[in-house]
Order: sequence, then C-alpha cells, then structure tokens
Amino acid sequence: MRSASKQSSPKTWLLAAAAACVLGPGAAAQAADLAAIRESGTLRVAIANEIPYGYMDLNGEAKGAGPDVAKHIAKALGIGKIEWTTTAFGSLIPGLQADRYDMVAAEMAILPQRCEQVLYSEPNSSYGEGLLVAKGNPKNLHGYESFATSNGKIAVMAGADQLEILQALKVPASRIVTIANNADAISTVTTGRADGYAATSLTVSQLAAKSKGKAEAARGFKDPVVDGQPVRSWGGFAFSKDSKNLRDAVNQELAKFKKTEDWKKIMSGYGFSAEDASQSFERTTAQLCAG
Repeated sequence: MRSASKQSSPKTWLLAAAAACVLGPGAAAQAADLAAIRESGTLRVAIANEIPYGYMDLNGEAKGAGPDVAKHIAKALGIGKIEWTTTAFGSLIPGLQADRYDMVAAEMAILPQRCEQVLYSEPNSSYGEGLLVAKGNPKNLHGYESFATSNGKIAVMAGADQLEILQALKVPASRIVTIANNADAISTVTTGRADGYAATSLTVSQLAAKSKGKAEAARGFKDPVVDGQPVRSWGGFAFSKDSKNLRDAVNQELAKFKKTEDWKKIMSGYGFSAEDASQSFERTTAQLCAG
C-alpha cells in the first residue's frame, strides 16, 4: 500500500481481512533469524489483502506480485511452508515490530520514513498513480493537483502513501477524506462522499473493474509531480530491524529471480507494464531510503 517524493513514493488497495497472526508456543520475543526459520520450516508472511500486490483468493490461497515472488524465494531458501497473515495496511509495520510475522510481501513502497522503522529488500516492483472517479467523471478530474485549488474532496486509504503526496501538493486537510480500506472506495466516490479516490494505477484499474460500471479510472490522468519529479513508487519486501540476515538472503534470491522470464510473467500477469518492470531496476533501496 503504497510515498511522497515517488522518486521515493506511494502505494495501496485493501479489502481489510481479519488478522490471523499465529505465534507458536514459546515464540521468541525477537524476530527469528534465517537459521531458526529454516529449522522450523515455516516463514511467516503478511499481506494487506490488496489486489494485485498481495491478497487471498476465494480458495484461501495467497496471490499477487508479492506472494508469488515470495513463494519462489522461500523455496530457494529451503523453507517448505509459508504461514500467511492478512491485516490492515497500516498494521503491517507494527506487526513486524511486534514479531507477529517475519516478512511483509505487500509491495509496500520504499520510503525514507519507513526505512527508519523496518528493513527493506531491493525493489521487486514499480508502479505509478491513478484516480478513481464516478462514472463519466462528472467533475472532469484528471490529477491530484486539482484538489488543491477546487472545492472537491479526494479520498485516501488510512496508512497509504497518497496522503503524503496530497500534502506535498498543498491539498487542504479539509478536502481529504480518509477511508478504512480500498473496498470502501467505490461507494465513497459513487455516493459523493468524495469526488475521487487516490491510489496506484493498478489499484484504480482493479476497483473500476469491480464497480460494475459505477466508477472508472480518470482518463487523461496526469501523474503528480513533487519536487520536480513525477511520482512513482518502488515496492519491496519488508523485515524487522533485527532480521538483516533474512533480508540479505531474500535479496540474493530476488536478484537472481528478477533476471528470469518467470519473474516477468508474474509481474505482467498481475497487470504491471513492461515500463513498470523496467523501472523496478532503476532505483536501489539505498537511494529510496535516502529520499
């Protein structure tokens, strides 16, 4: 979910599922290291139930760009089982810090403020922004900037990076509507509670498809520009601060997997464009964390 300067920037859509964090008897107070995870045979991974980044399908199987790549990495690391947790996007980092899981596979945007709280892998994905509006785009909206100068209201998901973008664009707090999860976005724009919903382009496309014609992605959408740079996010896997050896091992396998056709198929299969795939190589985590 989901960044402010999208040279280090945002992301998010979530259907907020109930958290199912299971800690085994005698779970350690600190995050388990890679050796302990291999010994237990189980990697605990959290997602935010956000299509197409990481979600549970109707059969209870984890899907999305993050989970599909995480499954490959776990296998490459010799870990036979993944225990999945779904939780609200805003609970992902606190859950890592509380050792409720070992890794987040939600394609969470790599941002300087988040880098102070967690460790990130190198980027697995890159994605731009979008705007969900009611059918026909009655207010003729084509970008986030318009909400800084009009009386219209724009919705964002709690904990999502889009709030930081809107703040950087000087959109008044009185024009920003916060909703609990992406599932509420369609009703929010179709009932007039807000005139638009700010989210990543992939999330907006998914929501429009689910709206049964009641909402659509704003055509001619122009990516917001912050500090002279078009806003784009780079998403990666996140870990607690004391899981450096796990993060480093994931990085090694991720670097190898991103050179394969299988990785490209996963990304394109979830709607990431060739440009998105190419852009995922254009920033390092060190650059993104530096801002």
